[in-house]
Amino acid sequence: MGLKGFVEGGIASIVAGCATHPLDLLKVRMQLQGEANAPKPTANAAVQNLRPALAFQTTSLSAPGSINVPLPPTQAARAGLISVGVRIVQQEGVGALFSGVSATVLRQSLYSTTRMGLYDILKKKWADPKSGNLPLGSKIGAGLIAGAVGAAVGNPADVAMVRMQADGRLPLAQRRNYTSVVDAITRMARQEGIPSLWRGSSLTINRAMLVTASQLASYDQIKETILAKGVMKDGLGTHVTASFAAGFVAAVASNPVDVIKTRVMNMKVEPGAEPPYSGPLDCALKTVRAEGPMALYKGFVPTISRQGPFTVVLFVTLEQEKRIACI
Repeated sequence: MGLKGFVEGGIASIVAGCATHPLDLLKVRMQLQGEANAPKPTANAAVQNLRPALAFQTTSLSAPGSINVPLPPTQAARAGLISVGVRIVQQEGVGALFSGVSATVLRQSLYSTTRMGLYDILKKKWADPKSGNLPLGSKIGAGLIAGAVGAAVGNPADVAMVRMQADGRLPLAQRRNYTSVVDAITRMARQEGIPSLWRGSSLTINRAMLVTASQLASYDQIKETILAKGVMKDGLGTHVTASFAAGFVAAVASNPVDVIKTRVMNMKVEPGAEPPYSGPLDCALKTVRAEGPMALYKGFVPTISRQGPFTVVLFVTLEQEKRIACI
């Protein structure tokens, strides 16, 4: 019974993760926009990166003795969801939207399989023997525990995924150019040490606890309420409604931690140089000071755009798996 929950949850998570990967990539790119410690390409490099879409623009006056006028970076810094997506396709190709998808598969196989299976076990263990119901507080507790364990297991794949998704925004000379998730994890361990695979793990665990507790607990609670009130029958409509609401709750709860996690995981630490951030708190303070408190909700549109469909696909797939298993 316990193993079944892990398998069903893992399959549903992999399907949902792959289906929404481009939105997750856009979210990461938007969260890194305006970062004070982000590498800045030269004016010439900026022009090359914008061609051929903006090949008519120049960065300086060509007349002798003229003043060089660099390209203003403000447009890129304020780009929205669609603008970021269009720019990625123009500069890196359509395939770039699936950069790091191998890391997504591994992450879901480790992180989501663990959290979904463990949540299912705790939910059944703590449920009332007579009614089979579980109070909301107990559901949240089960989600917090399951999320923490799952995140600790899947952190190496999470770091690799963030780096592979963010690589295209770096100047060509600074790109890591990982060929796969295995290559990413191997090179990180060799070049930066094994502890680098758990960089930002405290943030990953905190985020996973928030996401799992809000997502799984709210889905179960909303679904039970819909069925108890007789609003809808137990079917696709109920599953979609409850899962989308759960995705919204999870996005609101986790976005600030997700922004800090993305920046800490993506930071490039040169040998002998001081890292851009000394830790999660330092990153949060620097982000708020440089960009304002709303910077913690950068990428919220792609977050909810991804979290909503991800949660819908996750729970609809999971419910269908349960029905097939009962046949």
